[in-house]
Amino acid sequence: MNVTLRTVDIPDFGLPVERPAIPAATYEARCAAALKRSGADWLAVYADREHAANIAFLTGFEPRFEEAVLLLGRGGTRIVVTGNENIGYTPIAGLPGIVTLLAQSLGLMAQDRTQKPDLVAVLREAGLKSGDTIGLVGWKYLEKEEWSGERPTFLVPAYIVDALAAVAGRDNIAEATRILMHPTDGLRAVVDVDQIAEAEWGASRSSMAVWRIISGYTLGDNELMAASRMGYCGEPMNCHPMFATNDRSGPVIGLRSPTARVPRLGEGVTTAVGYWGGLTARGGMIADTDDAFLEVAKGYFRGLVAWYEAAGIGAEGGAIHDAVISTLARGKLRPALNPGHLVGLDEWVHSPIRPGSTERIVSGMPFQVDIIPVPMPDGVTLNCEDPVTFADAKLRAEIAARHPELAKRFAARRRFVAEQIGIEVKEDTLLLSAIPLCLPPLWLARGKVLARG
Repeated sequence: MNVTLRTVDIPDFGLPVERPAIPAATYEARCAAALKRSGADWLAVYADREHAANIAFLTGFEPRFEEAVLLLGRGGTRIVVTGNENIGYTPIAGLPGIVTLLAQSLGLMAQDRTQKPDLVAVLREAGLKSGDTIGLVGWKYLEKEEWSGERPTFLVPAYIVDALAAVAGRDNIAEATRILMHPTDGLRAVVDVDQIAEAEWGASRSSMAVWRIISGYTLGDNELMAASRMGYCGEPMNCHPMFATNDRSGPVIGLRSPTARVPRLGEGVTTAVGYWGGLTARGGMIADTDDAFLEVAKGYFRGLVAWYEAAGIGAEGGAIHDAVISTLARGKLRPALNPGHLVGLDEWVHSPIRPGSTERIVSGMPFQVDIIPVPMPDGVTLNCEDPVTFADAKLRAEIAARHPELAKRFAARRRFVAEQIGIEVKEDTLLLSAIPLCLPPLWLARGKVLARG
């Protein structure tokens, strides 16, 4: 495949202003399905600021500053147990009928503990009792090869596990995170039309934030100045903003936050912004020309195209993995992590894309096209990361009916990629990014991105 550096005018696809709301009935259905799948008397979902996606998916509430536990019980019981600060924040939830209980130990240290200091007592107040079975949802779960203990363990603070055990008995607690986060069967692995609309709201805005950083970059800027051009408006984030540069004395550390460092001509540069629904990242070089680097970038771009050509409804995760691996290898590259993973309110949920995986892509799966190329010499980096969602004809029709402007943006982005980037993206692949497949490897070559042909 021939790849060239071409001047491309990225159109204004339009940005949604108001974040689409998830209907109350959807939250109710999610909670009912999760509890039913657990087969337990209670489903307990742990959350904190870093690990808020599961509880937010079920309720629309995510704790800030402190921890929370969602308790779902038979008969439609819906209880959020949280600390001093979030007791007044739970009304933000879209799930109706929530009862909020205060457990002050979930709040920060030195705050008042005189009202409800004992979590065990609060759990009993919620209705849990000895002998009840509890499915416990953490922020991830372990595979068989990761744990050989006689009893299950949990990716949840020991304090929460011990408190539940003190009420119901340790042997009555079962690991239930798979119910939400399994890569094909988890409730969060396949999303509905309203969740797609909410995700696109965040993804389109995060991608434009990245494009403002790139298009506004000026030689002589320090990293903080460059990152400030993202134009943050308070959107909910699924990770910290990133901006990093370096010279040939060391690697470009992509996870780093911006500093006052002033990068120079010829240095590597990378940035990423992630809001709920999708992250966009771009990496390249601070230069307007560099033939050697451009050849490496072309090899990487071919790997990106291989992903879009291999991925689609019905495709096996292992086949997508192999297509990307084999294509990148021609450019002496490989992906640092899985070449693609499920995305949601958190940046990484799980992934069916891994060696030998026979798990198939189905309609409604939200993905992050996350191909980080390695090895890279010191002071050199590349990245082009965007979210997509797979949708069959029925789901696309639902989007057009419920969110017609969103359907128009999806169609316009697909036409743009075909006409300007030269890539025919499958009809079942919805492009959530406002700069889809636009990779500017040379940040000072204004408006120039890689394209086929």
